Amino acid sequence: FAAIWTAYVLLVYRHVQALGEGSFLKVAAGFAVRLIVWVAPVFLMLRAVDRVAPLRALGLVDHWKRGVVAGIVLSGLLLAAGWLRFGSPHDASSHLSWSSVLGPSLATGFFEEIPFRGFILQQFCTRMNFWPANGLTSLIFAGFHLPGWLMLDLFSWPLALNILAISFALGLVLRYSRSLWGCIISHDANNFISFVLYHGR
Repeated sequence: FAAIWTAYVLLVYRHVQALGEGSFLKVAAGFAVRLIVWVAPVFLMLRAVDRVAPLRALGLVDHWKRGVVAGIVLSGLLLAAGWLRFGSPHDASSHLSWSSVLGPSLATGFFEEIPFRGFILQQFCTRMNFWPANGLTSLIFAGFHLPGWLMLDLFSWPLALNILAISFALGLVLRYSRSLWGCIISHDANNFISFVLYHGR
């Protein structure tokens, strides 16, 4: 999983970028890659190895109302934190595109939460206490961003620490809501706030 994703970022991602910033084709290609590399292996692993119903095991069936409420609450807190840190949101109209809305804002949460909080964190929790499991998952989550950050020359320690903190908070949402929907909603909201409302600040 890690090797395939890193190879994609280092060898293929530039070609996907060349499809055009903000184009629907770029978004569709990103969706396809994430479905194949991130989501499908998790479903196959749960079905073929663990022999469980994937949707239920991932936390997408039970307690969904609690998850939605938790997601909305954390999203509100993230928006308030952005407002306190950067002031009122900027004019977002120039940053609205297929890429900014469907890419990081309304799909990344689904694609990333399934393998990380839905699968990896829950698997770790069967082998260790929640707190180290959540910490380890957060480190792995941040590590998966590293190849992209380095390739695009975006790495900074504040960014890495922010990703760690958000990841840890999403783990808490899963623990207390017992639903992955809270993580998905919060993750998408965080990306929308960062990439659209505050233009990546």
